[in-house]
Amino acid sequence: MIFNFTKYSVAYYIISGVLIVGAIVCLYMFGLKFGIEFVGGSNMEVQFQETRPSNEEIRQALLDSNLGEITIQPTGNLGAILKFKGVEESEHQQILSKLNTAYPCTEKSFQYIGPSIGKELRNSTEIAIAMVLLAITIYIAFAFRKVSKPVSSWKYGITSLIALIHDIIIPLGVFSVLGKLYNVEITIPIVTALLTVLGFSVHDTIVIFDRIRENILRRGMANFQEIIDWSLNQTLGRSLSTVFSTLIVLISIYFLGGATLKYFALALIIGITSGAYSSIFIASPLLVTWYNFNQKRLSKGKSR
Repeated sequence: MIFNFTKYSVAYYIISGVLIVGAIVCLYMFGLKFGIEFVGGSNMEVQFQETRPSNEEIRQALLDSNLGEITIQPTGNLGAILKFKGVEESEHQQILSKLNTAYPCTEKSFQYIGPSIGKELRNSTEIAIAMVLLAITIYIAFAFRKVSKPVSSWKYGITSLIALIHDIIIPLGVFSVLGKLYNVEITIPIVTALLTVLGFSVHDTIVIFDRIRENILRRGMANFQEIIDWSLNQTLGRSLSTVFSTLIVLISIYFLGGATLKYFALALIIGITSGAYSSIFIASPLLVTWYNFNQKRLSKGKSR
């Protein structure tokens, strides 16, 4: 039995459209809360000896240190990660002394990043993501250069780019909400996760596109929509098994991997799920939509 995927393309587009618009609205309203790697600041991880005080008690202990907004993230049973404005080493020791006097603790790590370095890293990250998207689009267009009909090779690249943008915007929208509600920050591990999502998503898309190319060469171009559906049915099992096996590991990491890996795993879970959806329900149906649009335009031209 062959499932007619492209028959319900409009429904897929509506679902994705709602998710993307929602994500863009959240990004516009809440923005993204960047970690100290991108904006500069200090990051201190401490381990309390007896019981971990509440976040408010920690803030009160450091109230007269003029640290600006202090973000506190509990780790484990007794640990906590404190993030505040950038301080010199002398101030760092004073902060540690005050905290240790109020609530006996030991420092596990301390990191300071200047604002200029953070800004440079943020710009480099944005450039890297843009270059990755461009490189992937060019690669796919080049790889499918021999398949010029019934859809031009560059259209494979454009549809894959649309799918990749879909896979990045949705996780970013989720993290904008998490940043607003729970102070979740965009850190280097999360950026790494998003770049991994790009690779995972485009790999899945290329597998489907490659099967489309093979079927075109074998069966001709008599019915392009039928070839797309046939190709999707042939690769569906592979796509789902890959995604589910990956998600099992990521969900385990999210719940059992500790605080440092929690949001890294969450970014991958959201992105890989979105990537699997876009590869099957967005990228390939877009080829059919594009093809049908061209056919209608040609038929109108002939009728004139």
